[in-house]
Amino acid sequence: METISLRRNFSRNTLFRMFVLAVLSAGLAVWKYDLINTVYFKDQLTQLGLVINGAILALFALGLLRITGILLIYMREEGALTRFVRNLEKRPDSDPLKGVGSGTLIARRFLTMRRLHEARTPINQNALAAALVATESTRNGLPRFINNILILTGVFGTIVSLSMALIGASDVLENAISATGMGLVIHGMSTALSTTITAIVCYVFFGYIYQRLTDAQTNLISGVEQVTTSYLIPRFQIQTDNVLYDFSGLLNSLQ
Repeated sequence: METISLRRNFSRNTLFRMFVLAVLSAGLAVWKYDLINTVYFKDQLTQLGLVINGAILALFALGLLRITGILLIYMREEGALTRFVRNLEKRPDSDPLKGVGSGTLIARRFLTMRRLHEARTPINQNALAAALVATESTRNGLPRFINNILILTGVFGTIVSLSMALIGASDVLENAISATGMGLVIHGMSTALSTTITAIVCYVFFGYIYQRLTDAQTNLISGVEQVTTSYLIPRFQIQTDNVLYDFSGLLNSLQ
């Protein structure tokens, strides 16, 4: 589409990057399995570290699943927008919604503007754009929430683990020789390290993907508004300047 600056495969490219990053992360985990086993699984006195790290990873996976679902929706929207513009350019007199889903953003925008035009109601593009932005921003509610609290889960794990280490230190101070207390101190410090690492790695990965999601949303909304300005407003909106221009042309013809 030369007339609008929509990056048609933005969402698909983001999904591809997610897949590549996931494969690279899995390969790195296999390569450094001994280190991961030492930090996360070896010689663990309690299940606290596994529980906290598991909760962080579960939250991370839930956010990625939601982002994947949204990006799949945006892939369909980008394809519908491209098809809509192609219909307008190649077949201006035919139905522009041919092959375009009725539930897509561009189809709803077209039907709304046509309904307003038939009702002889002025079309306020700013109001339509604000409503679209508000509607689409609700899709990102869960990913936005997870992106905001993900790093805090690591802080929570660190605090809990350090509390455990302090309990072990108290046992050491109460008893001159306490292998259990010293082991609990070491276990608490190890758990604090592992939960912090997990939260930071997940936050960096998720933050990048979440940023790409917001970029895909901005790209799609921008495309809808550009199509509205370039194709739909001239088709449905009657401007005063246009009426005066047509009237002056009619006067010239009469003269």
